[in-house]
Amino acid sequence: MVQPKKTEATTGNPEQDAQLDALRTEIDAVDQALLDALNRRARLVESVGHLKRGSDTKVYEPTRERRIVERLQRLNEGPFPDAGLGPVFREIISATRSLEEPVQIAYLGPEGTFSHQAARHQFGEQAQLASVPSITDVFAAVEAGKVELGIVPVENTTEGVVTQTLDALAKFDVSVCAEIALRISHDLLSRSGKMDEVRCVASHPQPLAQCRRWLDRHLPGVDRVETASTAAAALRAVADPETAAIGSPMAAEVYGLVTIESAIEDRRDNSTRFLVLGNQEPPPSGNDLTSAVFTIRRDQPGGLFHLLEPFAQAGVNLTSIQLRPIHGKPWEYLFFLDLEGHRSEPRVASALEGASQLAYSSRILGSFPRAELDVGRGGR
Repeated sequence: MVQPKKTEATTGNPEQDAQLDALRTEIDAVDQALLDALNRRARLVESVGHLKRGSDTKVYEPTRERRIVERLQRLNEGPFPDAGLGPVFREIISATRSLEEPVQIAYLGPEGTFSHQAARHQFGEQAQLASVPSITDVFAAVEAGKVELGIVPVENTTEGVVTQTLDALAKFDVSVCAEIALRISHDLLSRSGKMDEVRCVASHPQPLAQCRRWLDRHLPGVDRVETASTAAAALRAVADPETAAIGSPMAAEVYGLVTIESAIEDRRDNSTRFLVLGNQEPPPSGNDLTSAVFTIRRDQPGGLFHLLEPFAQAGVNLTSIQLRPIHGKPWEYLFFLDLEGHRSEPRVASALEGASQLAYSSRILGSFPRAELDVGRGGR
């Protein structure tokens, strides 16, 4: 007699199999209820979208999205892990955001760069992403209204600030509306996946620097070639069997490369901050940063001290101070400050006003929800 084909794994014990079938039936019912709830949520989001279209309210609201997850984590009684709520609801929000209005996001491309990975991390698989060839092009696309949002890397824990991003922040009329903090892990990729066939290593200058000691130890004497992006390095590895690229697992997947070695970065805490650029500032979230840029007179004694003094007097903590030379003005600098708090908070507003009065020029780049470090495999 031919036995019916089993479609589910069984234990071989009839009593336990019956219990498994009953549990699976309950799970199927829960899945159906989840689907019904998702569609009910989608219909509500559509209604929100209709209301927003009659106002200036933006589709992307990072403060609101953070509060959704934080509220659910407070309500969560388990055993579903709190850490899993963020990724699950990121995809739910991504899938339903398009029901309000399609949102295009520019990133430093091509596909497979770490900026691409950061965009997917922040906006989910359903986001409409637009690849552009440079960091400056991301800013230009947002400023011109060709896209609503842009993502750019701004700082790495190993190599410091991304100078192209700071320079563009001073040049373009856009606002910082969110930040992303990702743990970075680099892979060595090639067509064959064999270390002994590598005669050249290619990547963006930042990953090359972040993996310097590993390369010195494992591939001494091998040429290192800088490329415009990690994706460009991956394309070079596709074309040349003797070239290995430093890139992300996403790059390996997109370009069909094989991993020679995973996690070759020199520091285990290697992380990158990305900024989300837009044209509208989010409301306070309760855990915000404000970015601003100032200039001071070169001949002003104690100019930097006086610029920083209002923040100390107001009890506002500065989390970062960076400087960049002003083009065409030798030995004069732009001072970029990141500080805790939202610009609408009285003490922050007071400190910013005091610094602005003492500075030669000033501009607030944006107030935005502070990112929590994602410890998964991400990067630039």
